[in-house]
Amino acid sequence: MAILPKDTFIEVIKNTPLVSIDLIVRNDRQEVLLGLRNNQPAKNCWFVPGGIIRKNETMSAAFARISLTELGKEFARESAIFLGAFEHLYQENFAEAPGFGTHYIVLAHEIQLEDNLPTIPQDQHRESAWFSVDQLLNDPAVHPNTKAYFE
Repeated sequence: MAILPKDTFIEVIKNTPLVSIDLIVRNDRQEVLLGLRNNQPAKNCWFVPGGIIRKNETMSAAFARISLTELGKEFARESAIFLGAFEHLYQENFAEAPGFGTHYIVLAHEIQLEDNLPTIPQDQHRESAWFSVDQLLNDPAVHPNTKAYFE
């Protein structure tokens, strides 16, 4: 499950959809964890944690890796509820290169926390916060693709 060189990854994004996992994480008050994104696509928007599945990586292995990377704690896919497949289309791409956007097929999973998370990594998000569903649906800084999980 090698990480592609940047130029190769750009060609993939130009020519194919990416398959990813989004994590809808709820605490005991049923609030949802969102992060303020550092990178394109959806830069400067509140978004659920998530990441792409790499070639030859099983969904379960990807789920464990993504949860550890995004949440600071590894979760098993079997502990989550599968919410369905969603499609995310963006005009932007991670490289901020002109002329093409990013197309994701997203496998959304809900995680219900039993205890608190450790410190949440800040690689992809410069800030994280818990939102009620009503708050996130009414906040213009929450990305529409995140809101779609709750509408």
